[in-house]
Amino acid sequence: MIEPIEAAAERADLETWLAGLGRSVREVQPLTGDVSPRRYARLSFEDGATAILATYPPDIAPVCPRFLRTTEILEGAGVRVPRVLAAACDGGGWMLLEDLGLLTLGDWKGRSWSELAAYFEDALGIIDRITGLPAGDLAELNPTLGCELLKKELAQTWEVFLAPRGLTGNSALAEALRAVLDSMCDALGSETPVPCHRDFMARNLMPLPGTSKVAVLDHQDLRLGPPFYDLASLLNDTVFPPPEAEEALLAAALPSPADRVRYHRAAAQRTLKAVGTYAAFARRGADRHLPLIGPTLSRSLRHLALVPESAALAVDLGRVWGPVSRTPEG
Repeated sequence: MIEPIEAAAERADLETWLAGLGRSVREVQPLTGDVSPRRYARLSFEDGATAILATYPPDIAPVCPRFLRTTEILEGAGVRVPRVLAAACDGGGWMLLEDLGLLTLGDWKGRSWSELAAYFEDALGIIDRITGLPAGDLAELNPTLGCELLKKELAQTWEVFLAPRGLTGNSALAEALRAVLDSMCDALGSETPVPCHRDFMARNLMPLPGTSKVAVLDHQDLRLGPPFYDLASLLNDTVFPPPEAEEALLAAALPSPADRVRYHRAAAQRTLKAVGTYAAFARRGADRHLPLIGPTLSRSLRHLALVPESAALAVDLGRVWGPVSRTPEG
């Protein structure tokens, strides 16, 4: 029985669908998500096999076929993603996925860098493969991550975190900060967009047992976006490489000095966006990422200091944001 998943009628439909696949469920383990309506559970079958069940409620029904399409695109580029074992996007909103394990790379936070390094290096290669995808395949799949969407993301951070905590400073600092953030997003949006995963962070990378490789999760938001956005996501979310390791990864990924500024600009936007995301999650009852706000805000300050349009302002922001940004990782 799969009682933890659905109401009686829906549960019966799901059991019928699984039976049609020759699957008899022995045990269900609901999995924790963020705040998306999409739900996940690990199913253990009578034959000893396991799989991940993704359930797409009607209000996000279009995400199901989009996931199938991005799976096809990424597999075609040699990117390891969970295999889709079966899908009923139009008949229940269910998808059965390959079970790749219990812990993402983000769950490895706290392990030594010697255990993590090879997986990050593999992730750099995956970014290259994603960036090399034909742009035409993605143009209609999801909206481009351009200046307006980038600004909208930072507006959330302003509304749910910076302003409520008094971190916009006095009126002069607030006005200067708005101008700098707008300028930063305009600069990112003016670049020729490239294919990106959109959330290429450690929590969406799954170490593959017996290898130094990772598989990529939650890729349904694959789209065009600023160059180096996926790199900024990888190096500035949840698992932060030590400085010397980060520099080695950046040296491998950014051969041109001019690329460094473009990277720091993307990383400044991405980290500020992430702070707002964590705060918004907490407002909706999912507060487990709150310990990441301090370290992520600190990284945002560091990147702002390395971008021409925000370098001077970063000094003043450091004084205002300091107490929060120095909050240790929890």
